Amino acid sequence: QVQLVESGGGLVQPGGSLRLSCSAPGITFSMYAMGWYRQTPGKQRELVATISKGGETNYSDSVKGRFTISRDNAKNTVYLQMNSLKPEDTAVYYCNADWVGVSLNFWGQGLQVTVSS
Repeated sequence: QVQLVESGGGLVQPGGSLRLSCSAPGITFSMYAMGWYRQTPGKQRELVATISKGGETNYSDSVKGRFTISRDNAKNTVYLQMNSLKPEDTAVYYCNADWVGVSLNFWGQGLQVTVSS
């Protein structure tokens, strides 16, 4: 069974930074588009950022200029660098792996990010 293992969440003050990591050892990582999504209670899961297998990135307007997604295919890992964090960034963040056109899609277990003073 494929597992995406997320790490790096926690509590940070407004204006602070966190880096999330998602390791995917059981998949052909280079063939997958990778993404980060987030969800707050009572709301639908929303896209934060994605990175294609070729390295093209896409961000939601709410995080553009503050967050950076990157990938290291040699380590089967995707990162989300989050800077200038705001209380409204508080959510459970999920890693996603998607092999477009092959219908292979996997989710991580989610990790809590809380931005509060």
